[in-house]
Amino acid sequence: MKLSRTIHTADGSSVSITPRGIEYDLHVRNAAGQTVATVEMNADDLDALINEAEKVQGW
Repeated sequence: MKLSRTIHTADGSSVSITPRGIEYDLHVRNAAGQTVATVEMNADDLDALINEAEKVQGW
């Protein structure tokens, strides 16, 4: 079962990754909890995003 995950930032913003069928929704919220962006992507695009983030962070 795929679970939703939320990443919280130091300034109180957050990014939630929620599976939706075979796709994913990424919800970006500011510190007040207001949605500032919603991005829909497939599993390949999500994997690419995670891989690029890992490269940037040196993971």
